[in-house]
Amino acid sequence: MSVSALGIAVEKVEKSRINELNPANIQFGKSYSDHMLVAEFEHGEWKQPVIKPFANLSLSPATTFMHYGQAIFEGVKAYKDPQGNPVIFRPYDNLKRMNISAERMAMPEVPEEIFVEGMRQLIELDKDWIPTAEGTSLYIRPFMIAVDEFIGVKPAEKFLFIIITSPAGPYYANPVSIYVQDKYVRAFPGGIGYTKAAGNYGMSMYPTLQIRKMGYDQILWTDGFEHKYVQEIGTMNVFFVIGDKVITPNITETILAGVTRDSVITLLREKGMTVEERPLSIDEIEAAYKEGNLKEAFGTGTAASIAPIAKLTYHDDEMQLPPVAEWKVSNWLKEELAAIRYGRKEDIHGWVFRV
Repeated sequence: MSVSALGIAVEKVEKSRINELNPANIQFGKSYSDHMLVAEFEHGEWKQPVIKPFANLSLSPATTFMHYGQAIFEGVKAYKDPQGNPVIFRPYDNLKRMNISAERMAMPEVPEEIFVEGMRQLIELDKDWIPTAEGTSLYIRPFMIAVDEFIGVKPAEKFLFIIITSPAGPYYANPVSIYVQDKYVRAFPGGIGYTKAAGNYGMSMYPTLQIRKMGYDQILWTDGFEHKYVQEIGTMNVFFVIGDKVITPNITETILAGVTRDSVITLLREKGMTVEERPLSIDEIEAAYKEGNLKEAFGTGTAASIAPIAKLTYHDDEMQLPPVAEWKVSNWLKEELAAIRYGRKEDIHGWVFRV
């Protein structure tokens, strides 16, 4: 075992598993890199993190998060630039969002030196796991769980922060079909919809299972009061190109503030396009479709990047969008973001963190 300059203990694997990875068939979330970072929080302070071989955890059946859902996570990606150097896209923004989630879930903030520097050292160690084919990346999953061995209902006092990484291909290989949900509700004001808490995703499983039986890929959630204002898709923020404007729901406490969403809005405005962040009803979207003004619809997220929406269905009204190859906005965004992430274009925003 060695110790890094930051004092992180590093235990390397005896033999890498990288030869088990098929670069020609990388599926999202199926394979995991050699190492992981683990940091413990106890007695009101963080202990020194450790990088060690990827392995199962040993936990008591009474562990808090299993019973009461004190669990949060983030999604980050690493790429290789044309010279083969590893880079991470906007990790400081993910740290900021993780600590917003932590506050709401009564969990401790993760220090920058553990989240960012620990991530940097982990990626440096496992950089050979970063695939280089177009559309691939190393998906980075930081997460925190409450690990008190106690089944009474109270905020926990012990936590584990862990980072694991996974070589990733495209999250959605094809344009997605979306069902507009107005029966089940994802989030209400005062709740945890703006966080990346595990419960936000757990509650979506049953409604998602039902719409997949109907042939759809994902749900577009609507507000819980009138069931008509669109909010976000299960794994993504959402954008609509209506006429010469790009419209996305404004961030509220029921919508996650996506890092990719923010990147997209920045790039579009720099290009001179009109971007509106405001409440957007499904009625307005339907009317735009019937008038021939709904040009494009797409989701944005770390895992999905830019995901074109081929079809949008609300009740019995099916809105089939034009062929994706004809789209101008989302296709340009996909290429622009990729050029920045893979280092083919100058990063003028300070988004790319060099390992």
